[in-house]
Amino acid sequence: MNHTITVLGLESSCDDTAAALVRVGPRGAEILSSVVHGQTDLHAAFGGVVPEIAARAHAEKLDICVEQALTLAKLSLAEIDAIAVTAGPGLIGGVLSGVMCAKGISAGTGKPLIGVNHLAGHALTPRLTDQLTFPYLMLLVSGGHCQFLVVRGTEDFTRLGGTIDDAPGEAFDKTARLLGLAQPGGPSVENEALTGDAKRFAFPRPLLDRPGCDMSFSGLKTALLRTRDQVIEEKGGLTRQDRADLSAGFQAAVCDVLAEKTRRAIAEYLDETPSQPALAVAGGVAANKAIRARLETICTETGVGFTAPPLHLCTDNAAMIAYAGAERFLAGHTDDMTLVARPRWPLDKRSPALLGSGKKGAKA
Repeated sequence: MNHTITVLGLESSCDDTAAALVRVGPRGAEILSSVVHGQTDLHAAFGGVVPEIAARAHAEKLDICVEQALTLAKLSLAEIDAIAVTAGPGLIGGVLSGVMCAKGISAGTGKPLIGVNHLAGHALTPRLTDQLTFPYLMLLVSGGHCQFLVVRGTEDFTRLGGTIDDAPGEAFDKTARLLGLAQPGGPSVENEALTGDAKRFAFPRPLLDRPGCDMSFSGLKTALLRTRDQVIEEKGGLTRQDRADLSAGFQAAVCDVLAEKTRRAIAEYLDETPSQPALAVAGGVAANKAIRARLETICTETGVGFTAPPLHLCTDNAAMIAYAGAERFLAGHTDDMTLVARPRWPLDKRSPALLGSGKKGAKA
């Protein structure tokens, strides 16, 4: 490209309200500002995200986030070129809040509107941070999703495999609840595992006995529940060390599953003989240091480059949405006021749905 564009991005698919300004030009992309308002305190008493509470919080915070992002970037709405917004998948109330806010800004300014798939935002983040060239292998691993994707273009994704039930982030959150740890569960379990013995309890490694790259984490969560209950029955409760050992064992099992499935996905990806083979990992669970280290080791062993965005760009943010919107905009794609909020929106539209379909379309 031979010109520069500035895109305002909005993200509200789960429990983070975010706005960001990203500038894309001949020399790459630059994040001018990125504002994220979390909702952890709002949902703490419920042990998880409450969709209605999340939607109301998004509606209250979106305009504030936009104003703060513009102020930090020292820009006005008149100086942006387009508005990108997460249009799905996600909690429908939150997605709808973002889409309506973006429509209002678009209508008021006359700037183009661009609907972005939240998963595409994660999948294209390595291009924002590391200028990764197509095709690359992406492991998208988060609270709601887990899949291996070959990313061939801005809107060209092929899924090699994914979770057939719980996503790893969801399993981490449920494990934290079972062990009485704080939410969000991922960081809590990871921190607890630091002092634990991963070999004390024998947890299963689901689907490793089957070919392919599909994964399952529901049974692992159930195994942890039964093991916890057995320890409580034997000892009358859980000690701090029990919690640490359970956390370490659970995390080790997730690492082993992701590691083996990543090896298989890399083998399939390398069959395409990419000129610059690379594995990128994104999503909230990608912030887990143990998982990152394991994946990086596999890439070294297989001769594949490893890319992981900075931790603040692994979790939900609007910079990735602004960048993905910029790529769509530069490819000539825009939306109008008929843009709808979608609770489901698979990236790979050719592969069969992993989790089944309903009236609203494929779940993943």
